[in-house]
Amino acid sequence: MITNISLDMEKRYPNLFSTGKIGNLITKNRVKYAATETNFPYGDGYVSDREVAYMEAQAKGGAGIVTTQGAYPDPKGEGKGFKGMMAIYDDRFIPGLSRIAEVIKRHGALSCIQILHCGREGGVELDYCLMPTVVPQRLSYFKKPREITREEIKKSIEDHIQAARRAVQAGFDMIELSGIVGYLLSTFISSYTNHRTDEYGGDIKNRCRLMVEVIQGVKAEVGDNVPVGIRLCGMELLDDRGGNTFEESIESFKIAEQAGADYLSVTIGWHESSIPVITRDVPMGHWLYVAREIKKHVHVPVMMAFRQFLPHIPDEAIKEGVIDFWEACRPMIADPELPNKAAQGREDEIVPCIACNLCFSRLYYHQPIMCSVRPSLGHEGEPQWGYYGFTKTEKRKKIIVIGGGPAGLQFAAVAAKRGHDIVLYEKGERLGGSILMASKVDSGEEELLRPINYLEGECRRAGVKILTGVVCTDDTINSQRLDAIVVAAGAKSKPFIGIPQHSIYTPEDIIGKGNKPPKKSIIIGGNGVGLATAVFLLRDGQYELAIIEEGSRLGRDVNPFYLWRFVQILKKNKVMILTGSNISGLEKSKVSVATPKGEQIIPFDGVIMAQREDCIGDFNHLKALASEVYFIGDAKKPRRLNNAIHDGFKLGMII
Repeated sequence: MITNISLDMEKRYPNLFSTGKIGNLITKNRVKYAATETNFPYGDGYVSDREVAYMEAQAKGGAGIVTTQGAYPDPKGEGKGFKGMMAIYDDRFIPGLSRIAEVIKRHGALSCIQILHCGREGGVELDYCLMPTVVPQRLSYFKKPREITREEIKKSIEDHIQAARRAVQAGFDMIELSGIVGYLLSTFISSYTNHRTDEYGGDIKNRCRLMVEVIQGVKAEVGDNVPVGIRLCGMELLDDRGGNTFEESIESFKIAEQAGADYLSVTIGWHESSIPVITRDVPMGHWLYVAREIKKHVHVPVMMAFRQFLPHIPDEAIKEGVIDFWEACRPMIADPELPNKAAQGREDEIVPCIACNLCFSRLYYHQPIMCSVRPSLGHEGEPQWGYYGFTKTEKRKKIIVIGGGPAGLQFAAVAAKRGHDIVLYEKGERLGGSILMASKVDSGEEELLRPINYLEGECRRAGVKILTGVVCTDDTINSQRLDAIVVAAGAKSKPFIGIPQHSIYTPEDIIGKGNKPPKKSIIIGGNGVGLATAVFLLRDGQYELAIIEEGSRLGRDVNPFYLWRFVQILKKNKVMILTGSNISGLEKSKVSVATPKGEQIIPFDGVIMAQREDCIGDFNHLKALASEVYFIGDAKKPRRLNNAIHDGFKLGMII
C-alpha cells in the first residue's frame, strides 16, 4: 500500500511530493504546515492537550514540515499578541513544548517552532506595545505604542536566543523567526514604523540590524544542525504611508540570507494594508510573482503560502522554480489531511478552505480558532467529534432532510456516516441553498461553491439518497415510516406592510432570478445579505441606493476582512448608509426614516427587503407527522455559512 501511494504521489504532484532540503535536514515532501495562532493554550503560556492534538493532526495529515503557533519569548508579555498564545520565556514551558515536538516527529514530519515577538501587535495584557518609534495605531484593538530603548533591544535579542535554546531542548528540529505584518522585527525593517536615528534606524541595512543580530545570535546558540528560517514581507502594501519599496523588501531577504537564515518565507502585506491580500477576490496563485522575483536574489530555499489553496498551484510553482516549498496554512486548518488526500488522488475529499478568514478574526476577539467548513477543528482529540471517524449509532433511524443547502448537506453527511438512513429533498434543481446566490455576488465568490461540492460528495460516499427538483410534501412524509425530520429549508424574507407588492424585491429575485430593481431603490437591512445585494447591483450598473439598518453598525454579521471591502465599494458608489435608523412613514414614492440625526426623507422607486426570518412557523405542523423534528441553519435562525455548517454537524453527531 505504501509503495502504491508513493508512486501515485510521484505521478500526480511530482514536485510537491519530492524530497527537499533545509540546512542539513531532508524533508519527505515540499509541504510545510505554516504557523498560525490557535488560542488553544490555557492563557498562561502553557501548552494544552487541545493544542497537542491539533498539532498531531497536522503532522499525521502528511506535511513534511509542521510549524507551531508563535511562542512569545519575553517574561513581561510585551511580545504576547493573543491571550491564548504559547510562551517560551522560561524553562518551565519546555515539557509542554516537548509534547508538541514529539507528536509531530512521531508521524515523520520535521518539527518547527516559531518564536514570535508581536511588537506593534503585542502587549495584549498590558497598556502599551513596543515599537522602534512611536507611530499611531491605525487598528483600534492594538495597544498604545511606546518606543523601545536600546537596552530593551539588547534584552529582546537575548530573549530570542534563550527561546531558541529552549526550543532545541524541547526537541524541535527547526526554528522559525517572524518578521511580518507589524510584529517586532518587521517594525524595525519597515520605514513606515522605524524612524530611529541610532544604528537601528536609517537605511534598509540599518533597519535590518535587529533582524540580523537575532538571526546571528540564534544561529550561534543552536549550531548548524538546527536550521533557522525567517518569515519576511515581500511586499508591505504600505507605500501610501511611507512603507518599504519592493526593492527594499527584496534587500531584506538578501540581508537575512547573509545573516545565516537557512530558509526564507515570503509573505504579503501587513494587517494595516489598504488593499485585499487573502480574501476571495484575490485570484489563487496571484502573489507568486513576488516570490519569483525574490527567488532571483537568494540561494536558500524560498517558501510561500497566500492564496495557494489547490495543490496543483504550488506543484507547478515548484516545477518552475518560483518557490521551493508550499506553506499551507488556512488550507490545512480546513483539512490537515490535505497532503495525504492529494497524494492519494482523493482531492474531492479535501475539506475546502473558502478564505472566509473566520479563523483569523476569532483570534482578535481572543477566542479559540474556528473554521467555517471544518467544525471538528480544535476537537481532534475528542472521539465524539469524529475527526478520525464517527462511532456508529446504536439505533439506526430513518430520517428525511428538507433542504439541500450547507446545513442540510452537512447534517446528512455526518448522520449517514454514523449509520442512519438519510433521504435529502431539495426543491431546486441544484444543491447549495443560499450559497448559490452568495457565489454570484462578486469576483471570487464562486469559491463558496467548493464546500457545497465537497459536502455533496461526502453525502454520496456515505450513502445519502439525494433528490433534487423534488418538493417534500406532507404526503411524501406520510408515505414513509420516519423516525425524524430535519428542516434545513433556509430563511425567508420578512414581510413589509405599506409598500405595494410589485415594488418589493428580495435578494433572491435580484441575484437568484436576475430581476432588475429600479435604479433608485432602498435596501431595508444592512446585514450581510443587504450589503451583498448592494455590491451585486453595483457591479452591473449605476444605482442610486440607500441602505437602512436598524442596528448601530453596518454588517454586524460580516467578517471584518470582507466588511471592509464591502464598505469601500459602497462609499465609492456613493451609497447612502443610515444606521440606527427605522422607517417611520411612507408615501407613494418617498419614505420617512427616523435617524439618530433626525427625520430624513428618501425618494425611491423600488424597495429591496434584505431582512430575513426563520421558517419554523411554516413547518411546525410536521411535529404531528414525526416524533422528532429539528430545525438547523437559516431555517432555525438566519445567520452565516459557518453557523449553518456547524448546526448540521452538531445535530448529525447526536441524533
